[in-house]
Amino acid sequence: MPLKQIIHGGSDYKKMVALRAKMLRTPLGLSFSKLELDKEENDLLIAAFDEDEMLGCCILTKVDEHILRLRQMAVKDNLQGKGIGAAIILFGENLARDKGYKKITMHARNSAIGFYEKFEYKVIGNEFEEVKLPHHIMEKML
Repeated sequence: MPLKQIIHGGSDYKKMVALRAKMLRTPLGLSFSKLELDKEENDLLIAAFDEDEMLGCCILTKVDEHILRLRQMAVKDNLQGKGIGAAIILFGENLARDKGYKKITMHARNSAIGFYEKFEYKVIGNEFEEVKLPHHIMEKML
C-alpha cells in the first residue's frame, strides 16, 4: 500500500476531497467551501493508495515552527480496522519529524480517541463541540 504526499489541486487532491466529504462531511449534512479548500494549499496532504484508488488520507497543517495539526483523517469505511489509518499516522509522524516538527496536535472526534491513544496521543482539556460532534484536543510529542 503506497503512501505519499500529494499536491493541492491535482487529481489525487480531488480524490482526497471526495473521500473526506463522503466520510466526514456528508453524513453530517456539511460540505466544503472553496475558501476552506484554498487554505489547504500549503498543508502537507497525505494519502494511501491501492493502484489509483485512494484508501485513506489526512492533512497536517502548520500551527507554528514546532507544531503541526492533524486534520481530516479519513479511511474508506469498508477498509477501517485494516491498518490503513495506522500506516497514515506513522507516515505523517515520520514526515513531520523529517521536517523538524516536535509535536502533533488535533481535534479528535470522541469516537476516534481510542484509535489515536494506540499511537500515544493524549487527551488535553475538556470536551467541546465541532462540526456538530463532541471532540477533544489530543497531542503527541514527536
